[in-house]
Amino acid sequence: MATIITMPAVVADATEAALQDWLVAVGDTIATGQPIAEIETEKATVEMQSEAAGTVGRLLIEPGTSVSVGEPIAVLVEAGEDEASIDEQIATAGGVSSAANVPVPEDTEAPTTHRDTRSTASDSTEAQSEPAEGTKTRIFGSPLARKLAKDLGIELSVLNGSGPNGRILRADVESAFEVQAAKAESTPVAGKPEAMPSSVKPQSSPTVQESFTDAPLSGMRKAIARRLTESKTTVPHFYVSIDVEMEALLDLRKRINADMSASGQKVTVNDLILKALAGALIDVPDANASWQGTSIRRYSTVDVSVAIATGDGLLTPVVRGLENLSISSLGRVMGDFKERAASGRIRQQELEGGSFSLTNLGMFGTREFSAILNPPQAGILAVGAAEQRPVVREGQLAVGTVMTCTLSADHRVIDGAVAAQLLASFKRRIENPLNILL
Repeated sequence: MATIITMPAVVADATEAALQDWLVAVGDTIATGQPIAEIETEKATVEMQSEAAGTVGRLLIEPGTSVSVGEPIAVLVEAGEDEASIDEQIATAGGVSSAANVPVPEDTEAPTTHRDTRSTASDSTEAQSEPAEGTKTRIFGSPLARKLAKDLGIELSVLNGSGPNGRILRADVESAFEVQAAKAESTPVAGKPEAMPSSVKPQSSPTVQESFTDAPLSGMRKAIARRLTESKTTVPHFYVSIDVEMEALLDLRKRINADMSASGQKVTVNDLILKALAGALIDVPDANASWQGTSIRRYSTVDVSVAIATGDGLLTPVVRGLENLSISSLGRVMGDFKERAASGRIRQQELEGGSFSLTNLGMFGTREFSAILNPPQAGILAVGAAEQRPVVREGQLAVGTVMTCTLSADHRVIDGAVAAQLLASFKRRIENPLNILL
């Protein structure tokens, strides 16, 4: 019997996800647990594994399409089953059997399975309109079209869908919004006096017109907004700053890179800062912890999330077992993370876990800043630029290269004394960097 594969909830509380790419094709024989597709979440890409074995009979969703969790996306068949068997199984599952054979429009929205709308409104995946007679009529629209219509204030009931069987697509909603905006601009304001001839117009200040562009929120930006709002409003942050002198560390980096020049690999300042932070967290284990609601979890290894900027926002892949990585190994790990973050290939599991975070804006010339915690982690270290400043050494004024670092800590986990001890250990390792290599 044909087997329906549905869109899984790849992350907690997800209601929809985008199928980024198929890893199989129609006719392929697959085994249980075999990766069959790449699913795009708010911040990463996850490989979806098949929960059954069989032959791929039909792929219902085109790459790039966002669909609701639980929607059919593919059909597996057994030997001897034909197209009619596939259609029958899709119909039994509550789908539209002809959907798989419909060409996908240019807006890349795939056919949506239509279910019984007699359930509660919150469970329905299709918009409804209510005619004068009081009977409810289905309005067939893709998930993207329904979401966009809600955001733009467009009534689906007044639209004529250009998709198969009159299905409303994203392009239909966008066109309706453009028409609505054009009408609003051309409609005269009620009670507005007619324009006076130029010869009798009074002198007045020029009209000020607003000029702006509203950029729709990406999934990643929504996730960042939700997580950071939650953190800032529910976690009792406190902040501790320290200045560290960088000459010795910069000199060590220069010598390491000279020795590694033949390999083509280079150690960054951020790599050395990460190793110094790892050593400090080993020195002060009470800071290497996370908040668990009813307990504080302390870790025996150092797993640090490192902020990497992308075009859509920040990604924070976790460097695991940081205390055991050599400088060269850490450099390779970070180089791989940066390359894959830029191309959107960071995996969801690489973003999960970690007890601490590091974020560095020094390369942009930022002197100092405070970062927002990434719950349930206990702290995040914000690193500024290394710059020349006046310093006092043995009672004499001199010029030194100084970097300001600010620790944001969760006061439920870390007390002020623990935070101060952590920064003191970090400073000691930065200013005596041979300790970083031990």
